[in-house]
Amino acid sequence: MKVALLGCGTVGAEVVRLMREQEADLTARIGAPLELVGVAVRRLGRDRGDLPIDPSLFTTDALGLVKRDDVDMVVEVVGGIEPSRTWLVEALRSGKSVVTANKALLAEDGPALHDAAAEGGADLYYEAAVAGAIPLLRPLRESLHGDQITRVTGIVNGTTNFILSRMDATGAGFTEALEEASALGYAEADPTADIEGFDAAAKAAILASLAFHTRVRAADVYREGITEVTAADMEAARGMGATIKLLCIASRADDAVSVRVHPAMIPRTHPLASVGDAFNAVFVEAEAAGQLMFYGRGAGGAPTASAVVGDMVAVARNRLAGVRAASESAYADLRIRSMGEVVTRYHISLDVADKAGVLSAVAGVFAQQDVSIQTVRQEGRGAGAVLVIVTHAATDAALSETVRQLRSLDIVRDVTSVMRVEGE
Repeated sequence: MKVALLGCGTVGAEVVRLMREQEADLTARIGAPLELVGVAVRRLGRDRGDLPIDPSLFTTDALGLVKRDDVDMVVEVVGGIEPSRTWLVEALRSGKSVVTANKALLAEDGPALHDAAAEGGADLYYEAAVAGAIPLLRPLRESLHGDQITRVTGIVNGTTNFILSRMDATGAGFTEALEEASALGYAEADPTADIEGFDAAAKAAILASLAFHTRVRAADVYREGITEVTAADMEAARGMGATIKLLCIASRADDAVSVRVHPAMIPRTHPLASVGDAFNAVFVEAEAAGQLMFYGRGAGGAPTASAVVGDMVAVARNRLAGVRAASESAYADLRIRSMGEVVTRYHISLDVADKAGVLSAVAGVFAQQDVSIQTVRQEGRGAGAVLVIVTHAATDAALSETVRQLRSLDIVRDVTSVMRVEGE
């Protein structure tokens, strides 16, 4: 089974190592050897240490490698939209099966890859695109196809989970926690994709597409990052018996789905609350299976390579058996709800004037938007008076309009914090 590898960075190098170290076992599991026939890289002269690979296999002509007649399988770990999309569409249309870890491409233009796979009669596998080594996508894609998934809630970005976990444990602010993450190698030199939620949004789109049999793109996902989360927010969460996590939430109700990524308070009793450090976890709820939890390392060269090689084994077995894996399931074609339609709860902190009539005026704004208050308490007095309000469930549109109107009240000096509350 001849393999073309596109990319030989952190993940690609680990794929090569696993192929060499487990060569005998992989051959036994598949029924034929996996033979690496070419590796596409950006620069030929780069020092790759003790990587167990024949230097003559390296090439800078990725498209030429993909088009070779002797290639059975293309493994892509380069990332990005282009030129990866061109390479993979070419491979799939020509009947070559593809294994990819490219979450950005799948979330941006997954339909193009699925259509090309159908046209060429090839397999498209991408377990490594979400949550690294955690076996998550295949259960959604295969094991749970006899069930109706209603909700997927996950922590799918290790960098942000490390930052928020440190803020919770130490009382540090966002900047300090980010600096620690960078020093320990958990954050990229440019952490924007992580801390602004882009990475998690791409993964949310992939999860929702599989869970709800509907094509969901990254542009369909409501997204907020964690840069505005403060030490005061964490303290407020602790006071509620909660913590703050960057959650990806995909849910189905009636004939529509909502997909969103944002920080939220969740009770410490929730299974996701105890997921610390740079670990990932995804909580799946289905009508028959009930609640399922998937947990593990969601990033890193070795964990991601484990998922890639697992997909390679599945693809190789299919090709030897002359069969193709189940194709894309997008028959439901459900409507994507806007964020304003989503039902959630808010935790709101208001810096207010400490005088008679304040609470009545604030409550009146909530009543105008038909938002019910669950709890309200005042912290401090005089110049330091703060009202802390937790709402009952309401549409996000009504809640955000409530916050907008609160900002316009003379008695409200500042809306110091707005945080969604989930998991109750």
